[in-house]
Amino acid sequence: MRDRDSGPAPPPGLLSRRFLLAGATGLAVPAIAHAQPTADYPSRPIRIVVGFAAGGLADITVRLMGEALSQRLGQQVVVDNRPGGGGTPAATAAVSAPADGHTLAVLSTGNAINRTLLRNLPYDPVADFAPISALVNFDLLLLVAAGSRFRSVADVLAAGRGGGIAFGTISPGSTQNLAAQWLRVAAGIDATVVPYRSTPEVLTAVQRDDVQVGFESFAASRSLLEAGQLRAVGSTGARRSSLLPEVPTLRESGLADYAVVGWNALFAPARTPRPVITLLNRHLREILATPEMRSRLLGLGVEPAADTPEALGALLRKDVATWASVIERADIQRQ
Repeated sequence: MRDRDSGPAPPPGLLSRRFLLAGATGLAVPAIAHAQPTADYPSRPIRIVVGFAAGGLADITVRLMGEALSQRLGQQVVVDNRPGGGGTPAATAAVSAPADGHTLAVLSTGNAINRTLLRNLPYDPVADFAPISALVNFDLLLLVAAGSRFRSVADVLAAGRGGGIAFGTISPGSTQNLAAQWLRVAAGIDATVVPYRSTPEVLTAVQRDDVQVGFESFAASRSLLEAGQLRAVGSTGARRSSLLPEVPTLRESGLADYAVVGWNALFAPARTPRPVITLLNRHLREILATPEMRSRLLGLGVEPAADTPEALGALLRKDVATWASVIERADIQRQ
């Protein structure tokens, strides 16, 4: 998968694309288990607009959720992939749809970044969307080559204060790129942030020592970590990830105000009826709590993250403010 926040698709064999598209998730979820909040919702298929390519991590995650929702609501859930443009084409398509709950959108950390980064953003992620629930979240890892002399975050910061260091990330403006820029200014180190076109290029650059540290998700780097070709010396999360509990966070390493957690979440156009939001939120929270779904998501390298609409709205506003501050402090030019 090539997107700004979620990394590439899992290795072949982890999940079958045909299996997902056929709708055979095998999840133990009851069909239409609750009364509808309105008499006629949903009255036709529900479309979820996704700003990432088909077959990638975000797409697979949404298809899993969509199939489970379809079983419960008695209507087909259709995934509409509109990749590219930092998620702008997808968000614009969703926000212009009728606010009746039949068109939804997956927004991500990138949409919070774009509120400040892009000069002419044709939508406002805060004002134009109604939060439903977060779906998954994921930390970024500080990755080094297997033979690197860096054994800890302290080693990385010491190198940055003692002559300079190079960080590798995907494209400028991505969560990975801004996470590296934030570390540079927060730690006061001499670091060059080198952007690459794709995650494989970043991981190759780290292995070859073209850059000393790469910023990527566990899902994106898992195969190389398990093969012993890369090591994770730190995590950007607010707390240690259940996927890599042995890897300390940057907060533990002395950067108390630093935390980057990527997320994908479900939103509806603003003014969507509250009963519809409530129904969708309840189903998503129940789906994400099932052992089957939790196992599937953890197997993909992401963590289930269901919450209330209010909590998701607060997260979006907080991230908008955080990334606006990072962009200003790091002197990043708006696009």
